[in-house]
Amino acid sequence: MKSKLAWQHIYQSETARIIFIALLTAITGELKVIPFAGEPFRFALGGIVFFLLILIYPPKSILRTGLVTAVTVVLFRVIEQLLLGADLAESVQMHLPVVLFYFLFAAGWHFVGLEKFKSHPLQLGMLAILFEIVGNTAEHAVRNWWTAHYLLDVKEWSILVGVALLRSFFTVGLYSSVALSKEKQRVREILGIGSELYAETLYLQKSMDHMEQITASSYDLYRKLQQGEQRPLGIQALQIAQEIHEVKKDSQRILAGLSQLTKLEEMPVFSISTIMEMVQSANQKYSKMLGKQVTFYIKQTTDFQTEQHILLLAILNNLTANAVEAIEHTGTVRMTVSLTGGQVYFQIIDDGKGISADNQKLIFEPGFTTKYNDQGAQATGIGLSHVKAITESLGGSVEVNELEKGTLFQVNVPLERLQQ
Repeated sequence: MKSKLAWQHIYQSETARIIFIALLTAITGELKVIPFAGEPFRFALGGIVFFLLILIYPPKSILRTGLVTAVTVVLFRVIEQLLLGADLAESVQMHLPVVLFYFLFAAGWHFVGLEKFKSHPLQLGMLAILFEIVGNTAEHAVRNWWTAHYLLDVKEWSILVGVALLRSFFTVGLYSSVALSKEKQRVREILGIGSELYAETLYLQKSMDHMEQITASSYDLYRKLQQGEQRPLGIQALQIAQEIHEVKKDSQRILAGLSQLTKLEEMPVFSISTIMEMVQSANQKYSKMLGKQVTFYIKQTTDFQTEQHILLLAILNNLTANAVEAIEHTGTVRMTVSLTGGQVYFQIIDDGKGISADNQKLIFEPGFTTKYNDQGAQATGIGLSHVKAITESLGGSVEVNELEKGTLFQVNVPLERLQQ
């Protein structure tokens, strides 16, 4: 455990980050194109890798990282040349100008602030072009002056500009695709948590209603005992009512916090197909966690945008998780979506152990469960009663049907309620 934490600390340290960026840039810099015949100037993959790494693996100091990377690249190339029999002085003179490219490129991002432009691809690309042109121009001009005593001609400079344009927007496009993938994953995780929180909010709200009823009953008992000259018992009943009232106030504070986290109007719009993919992905992971081999199938004949994704995720995730739990070791879960007569039908079908006829009459009752852990403790969670409550809040209904093998749960919701 300690060694794992030590490696994690090293991985997250600034020094390790800079070394990683510098070495990978130097190595990939050997994958190159030499545009000017007979000259050591090169367009290498290292420049792309350096820019991409400071975008997705940002160091605290871009300027320091640029300087260390520049020195590392020069040393790497000089050592490589020496191993091939080159003269030390000539090798240093040939490769030293590359310091200008990495230092000036890093300095540009240091002064403008790279983080400010990460969410603005066009501006990010334009600045990258500018900094690359400046860096490449300085590198090539100095090398030309040292070797041939001239700076740049129009043809050479136009090649520098063209390559800077292509290379910068290629890197920004690659980064944007990576960032978008990470953002999608983050949104899926947030929505998954949000749907669970929303369902638990409903559970807490029902519990508070029960607390209110118990408080009223205890107070009523206190009054009756007082009238019947049972003062000690009456005082005890009053204390119970007061304690329950305090618990309810604490629950109200928790509910207020949960309600802020589950504000539906602040969430984006999602398509039904995206919601189904989220449910499938989440429950594939859940089935693997349980050590089961479950194959998922989605059949969808309708698709549209909805703002009710939190509610749908709460319903579908619970039903699909139940389907996974019903499968012994290996099985399938089929999820279908269809539209008929203004009603949207969601079906979750498993080939698990099924539900007995007696339990089918009770599964939607509050507090009913057939799940117990290894220690024999009863399971917790929102349960099918809350799936029913959420569905009914959308003006729909949920029903269960026993199959020859397995179970079918069907939820139907008016289309207009999902498209509001």
